[in-house]
Amino acid sequence: MLPNFKTNVDGIKEKLIKIGSGLLEANKLILSALNDCEEQKFIDARANIKNIASKTDEVDNAIIKVLALYTPEARDLRQVIAYLKITNELSRACSSTRSFIRGFTDVCNDVDVATIKEYALPMQSSTVKAIQLTLNTLSCEDEEEIQEIYNEILIEESKSDDLYEMVERNLYLQADDANSFEKYHKMLKALRKSTKIASRAMSIANLLVYAKVGGNFHN
Repeated sequence: MLPNFKTNVDGIKEKLIKIGSGLLEANKLILSALNDCEEQKFIDARANIKNIASKTDEVDNAIIKVLALYTPEARDLRQVIAYLKITNELSRACSSTRSFIRGFTDVCNDVDVATIKEYALPMQSSTVKAIQLTLNTLSCEDEEEIQEIYNEILIEESKSDDLYEMVERNLYLQADDANSFEKYHKMLKALRKSTKIASRAMSIANLLVYAKVGGNFHN
């Protein structure tokens, strides 16, 4: 790998880690906010994912420049292409996080505390773990370790999906009139965003496995 190419790619990776760290911090604050429905924590969470479009555009432009200047091949090309796709996944994860904040802020105080503790908290906890593990993968170079972390992310993403299905069944059973149905529907719509964030983390992990280990892109 050419020295200047490596310097540029390392700079791109650092930008991705910075965006991912903001996403992680936002979701940690959401996890804390779910404990007490404190609106300020939701506001603070949103502040960590501001101006994401301009940040990902900056990364994309840097990647295009690298492709134009160095025409990388083999593993180097896989890495750069994976990073280009990761910016889109990070953007989508941040968008889902904003939607989660907006949706849950509206219903948090109306939802039974036991329901939040039984379902929403462990769901969001799995999402936070998936994001953290994905950032670990981005910083990792050992192929065996990458595969191990990938399997851990898969477990957390599956937990998030399973918990959503459980809370969906539970809340619809509790909806005994039109007003409660609307309230629970809004909560489910917000919680669904949490599972989407975990899915985006899984997609990023797939791309990183492709970049560093090889194989095919996974959906």
